[in-house]
Amino acid sequence: MLYNYFGDIMQDINKLLDSLSHSKFRGSFHLNNKMKEYVNTHGYEKIEKDAYELITKRIAPKNPLNDGKQTPMKQVHPVFIAEHATGTCCRSCLERIHKIPKNKELTSEEIDYIVKVIMTWIKRECK
Repeated sequence: MLYNYFGDIMQDINKLLDSLSHSKFRGSFHLNNKMKEYVNTHGYEKIEKDAYELITKRIAPKNPLNDGKQTPMKQVHPVFIAEHATGTCCRSCLERIHKIPKNKELTSEEIDYIVKVIMTWIKRECK
């Protein structure tokens, strides 16, 4: 379900995140205090820049290296944890949860959408 940018994307993203938070697996991911401090220290702009770099490098290629295993699950960087919580961690999850097909390079619109989902989740975690 790649969201139409003409609709209310934030409302759709918030509904999606509410739904994912009820999943036993996706709902188990949270930022710890150290990661929240990292976000507060570096700011959302830096985290968003990191998200763009990580998604572009690790998820966007047509056939990402080690797809399904490329996103660390341990508390390494807030974006990695957000990827697991939001189902943006690999191409299989993107296809299943967000209806973004595998086996094609991600478009800039799709990357923007993924980063918006990740940043919305991070901002919700840091409230």
